[in-house]
Amino acid sequence: MLLSDGSTGRAIAPAGASRGSGEATDLRDGGGPFAGYDVTAAVAAARGLAHHLVDVDAANQQAVDAALTAADESAEFAAIGGNTAVAMSMAAAHAAAASQGIPLWRYLIGDKPAAMPLPEIQVIGGGAHAARRTDVQDFMVVPAAANTIEEGLNWLAEIHRACGAILSDRGRLAGVADEGGWWPMVDSNEDALELLVASIERAGLQPGTQATIALDIASSEFGRGGRYRLGLDGTELDSDAWSEVLIGWIDKYPIASIEDPLAEDDPAALAAFTQAVGHRVLVVGDDVTVTDAGRVRRATESGACNGLLVKPNQAGTLSAAKTAHDTAHDCGWDTIVSARSGESEDVTIAHLAVGWGAEQLKVGSITRSERTAKWNELLRIDEQLGGAPIRLGRLSLG
Repeated sequence: MLLSDGSTGRAIAPAGASRGSGEATDLRDGGGPFAGYDVTAAVAAARGLAHHLVDVDAANQQAVDAALTAADESAEFAAIGGNTAVAMSMAAAHAAAASQGIPLWRYLIGDKPAAMPLPEIQVIGGGAHAARRTDVQDFMVVPAAANTIEEGLNWLAEIHRACGAILSDRGRLAGVADEGGWWPMVDSNEDALELLVASIERAGLQPGTQATIALDIASSEFGRGGRYRLGLDGTELDSDAWSEVLIGWIDKYPIASIEDPLAEDDPAALAAFTQAVGHRVLVVGDDVTVTDAGRVRRATESGACNGLLVKPNQAGTLSAAKTAHDTAHDCGWDTIVSARSGESEDVTIAHLAVGWGAEQLKVGSITRSERTAKWNELLRIDEQLGGAPIRLGRLSLG
């Protein structure tokens, strides 16, 4: 994005492996190069949008995003692609910050005090991220008692390393999952939970006090019509039985957060689950909310969640994503700014997490350069701040 004063901004859109039904469209060519994942059409759409943005003030993010939205009359950016729209929206924000000579996080936060989001990393990958080796998609750890981002990332690195060592010792390491977590050979989902606890302990930390577990169940991947088909043991459970399994895990393990525990087409069961355990754990909406303010409000009214995963590419523009984020905060929820399984070296979400005041940041694991780029950017932001505290949220015990 090039402004009239010569300032520029660049951004790269991510893509997701597991997607909610209401997400902005990820526009791909669908044939030929790159196994159909080529983005020639999206690039052409971006070039065609240039005249819509002429004379629009980049410092007015809502005006930029309104112009992008007006250029596509379809729902969910089906014509120009949500990947096209969000890349241009983020690039405009970077350009506006550059025009003022400040980093994006500072441009976004204004005069408000800054704090660091609590990091959560994928230690074990499953579901759509690891050929469905486990039913649960992400087995994650949060450094709940860390006082600084540097301390928290150090703890997470030690836990990740410990997990790899345990798997190697047992001859159960199959490889690395999409987001950098370990790809294990396990016989059950509970085996992976036991492995997480052992990894925290091997790293010299206390499970449940210094480090806690966060799960992304991604239940819509194996749940339909109130039935949940588990690949590891071949069982099929109804909503109540599946909820009881999850509650049993919460009772047994130091789980502090659980994302998409029930499928997006099972809202009554999700609300019942949140009513049962929402006072004990953060119940995070992703597929059910898809970074949409209207869905957040409806989820609040039904009691479906008490936390929001914020993925800008789900919304298609930064303005829409921020509205969803702020709506969640207004409802008393914690927010988690999140990357996707298909990522790049783009570091925008680190700036959004700080600039918007999110309680957590989720970018995958602590390995793979597209993941470490974001953690390194967060460390640079912390350095610019002279060392900032961790933002207090439901998962922070520091």
